[in-house]
Amino acid sequence: MFRILFHTPEIPGNTGNAIRLAAITGAELHLVEPLGFDFSDAKLRRAGLDYHDLAVVTVHKDIEAAWAALKPERVFAYTSDGETSYTDISYREGDVLMFGPESVGLPAWLKQDPHVTARVRLPMKPSLRSLNLANAASIAVFEAWRQNGFAGAKV
Repeated sequence: MFRILFHTPEIPGNTGNAIRLAAITGAELHLVEPLGFDFSDAKLRRAGLDYHDLAVVTVHKDIEAAWAALKPERVFAYTSDGETSYTDISYREGDVLMFGPESVGLPAWLKQDPHVTARVRLPMKPSLRSLNLANAASIAVFEAWRQNGFAGAKV
């Protein structure tokens, strides 16, 4: 399935929602430290409801540890200044869909990382800064899953 990568997420509710997203879609969720919360945070638990035990969630000490564990073939960095539309990608199983922290998005150095296959954007009005992290991940995961026939889902 697909792999969601949150680089240094800050808001527990967004990660909780991503845990639900991972459980419901069969995606894996990978988190790169430092995290802006701990797993005992009530907002994280509330957002994830009872899906925590149903999701594959891995925490990595840094991006290099994440790359070593994921051994990614393709990484799509979602960013408001991406050159490629999320609908112009032919997603494949195992793709990594990477997102940055809520307050600032992906840092420039990570957008240029040699693991990054493409910098991807979601459409939005030009006067607005960004979409909520969990919502952006949901849009990307569901497009990738749709393109792959919603494998494993009851449709």
